Amino acid sequence: MTNEKIRNVAIIAHVDHGKTSLVNEMLKQGGIYRENQVVGDRVMDSNAIEKERGITILAKNASCYYKDIKINVVDTPGHADFGGEVERVLKMVDGVLLVVDAFEGPMPQTRFVLEKALAQGLKVVIVINKIDRPDARLNDVGDEVLMLLLELDATSEQLNSPIVYCSARQGVASMSPSKVGENLIPLFEAIVNHIDPPKGDEKGPLQMLVSSAEQNDFVGKLAIGKVTRGSMAVGQSIVAKNFFDDANIRGRIAKIFEFDGLKRAPVESAQIGDIVCVAGIDEIKIGDTICDASCVEAVPFVKISEPSVEMTFMVNDSPFAGKEKPTTSRVLRERLYKEAIKDLSLRVQDGETTESFRICGRGEMHLSILIENMRRDGYEFQVSMPKVMYKEINGKKCEPIERLVLDVPEASVGTVMSKMGQRKADLLQMTPHGSRMRMEFLIPSRGLFGFKSDFLTDTRGEGIISSVFHDYEPYKGDIERRTVGSLIAFETGESVAYGLFNAQERGELIIGAGVPVYGGMIIGKNPKNEDLVVNVCKKKQLSNMRSSSSDESLHLTPIKPLTLEEGIEFIADDELMEVTPKCIRIRKKILDHAQRMRQRAKN
Repeated sequence: MTNEKIRNVAIIAHVDHGKTSLVNEMLKQGGIYRENQVVGDRVMDSNAIEKERGITILAKNASCYYKDIKINVVDTPGHADFGGEVERVLKMVDGVLLVVDAFEGPMPQTRFVLEKALAQGLKVVIVINKIDRPDARLNDVGDEVLMLLLELDATSEQLNSPIVYCSARQGVASMSPSKVGENLIPLFEAIVNHIDPPKGDEKGPLQMLVSSAEQNDFVGKLAIGKVTRGSMAVGQSIVAKNFFDDANIRGRIAKIFEFDGLKRAPVESAQIGDIVCVAGIDEIKIGDTICDASCVEAVPFVKISEPSVEMTFMVNDSPFAGKEKPTTSRVLRERLYKEAIKDLSLRVQDGETTESFRICGRGEMHLSILIENMRRDGYEFQVSMPKVMYKEINGKKCEPIERLVLDVPEASVGTVMSKMGQRKADLLQMTPHGSRMRMEFLIPSRGLFGFKSDFLTDTRGEGIISSVFHDYEPYKGDIERRTVGSLIAFETGESVAYGLFNAQERGELIIGAGVPVYGGMIIGKNPKNEDLVVNVCKKKQLSNMRSSSSDESLHLTPIKPLTLEEGIEFIADDELMEVTPKCIRIRKKILDHAQRMRQRAKN
């Protein structure tokens, strides 16, 4: 059977190429909103962090209509760190919209997501977005996408993919680079005519691969996927079976929801090609197949790319531990293992002690989002410096390598090239784009730790940086992680203007006056690559010649507190980052200065 009334598509692209904005406009023109309804930008980015950062973190489902055809749309993340979200949802669709910026062209994540889509034999509609940019390169970008398809061994049918020229912001599309469209009808036509409708055996026993899962406060665990065989109905007996193990989970379908725009509407049944949410089995997980109880056959599930970066999460044991919200090892353990169930790119293992846990992810951003979510949920804990995960291949120590693309002003090329040399990067190519230069490198993943802030400084905020995992290669040698040291608080107390005034001569401070500190806590950066202990709690001795009012003449340099990402980039191997619902602090693992010196002498 072929369900001609449905098209299932995923929108894939590099970060910030306009996926979510395009979905927004598709929903507007696809009959989802009332004519007079006020609709915000990027409505698919519903998570608080997504709204704040302007990025997509979780893949999300929605639907719209063109004529009498329902188009199920899956919006996917663009950052390489969330590539696992893209890999798993591709099993849910029959084709993809490959969105490419009209100036930037194909970028590292474009290659990654397109390679995954081609490997699954999915049809492609190429969408060249942001055609309203004054620096748009419509013909050149079209050629670059076709070259990328050739490099990735696309089939002849995939090479003949239609190209739609689009401005998601204006809500227009056309099939010609020389013509500006009036609406998104050309895009809808390309989807309907080029993407295959879902096919399957409608009379066979039920099969639905769970590509996504989430917890609902009212109905419990929701399994999201596409019905690939048979049909399902409320009350039907089912079995959840995983392709990689023999365990079977029995249950009954309690509720079925279909996607209607951004909402979920309850239905009594679902047919071939329907993307639905199913409630009834709380133990179900991503990668399981929902089968009819009379025929239990699991669908092969895509192998998610392995993590390449690890951190240690541990119970907070600083002098300020428990002042906001104490978190025990049991509570921390439950939360981390629960996170690993819904995030297939995350690996959680018990650590060397009962109060520590080894967390492996796809990159610094992947782990920082986890830390931020836990912090907002009221957890208090500590994390170690991120480290790359090495592998032994053919008897050699190998490390993860990233494909890095930098887009910089010409004036910054020399500085950036020098930094790349220090970080063991190999230049692949340089391409001029007007007054800018695009450079592509292969660089060890550990060479990117702490690089982003330096890069933005070196390019005066005008540089564009993006990377994606490339492969494992033999160890490239030592790389200096950071070139600055730490300013360390001498004693426990509260920072005062007089102590800070004297300390700021030694380096850049990250705290202001009136901040509680403890001995061993890091309060700034020393430009020399060594640690320095300073007393920011020291007060001026008062006498009849000196009064407290003279402190008013002390001028403190404005401070820039470390953000979570900057803290993760900054911490060294002998330091920890303390994360609480209200504060982010960095500290030495060994707080006592004398003990720290003795330990350093031993090493």
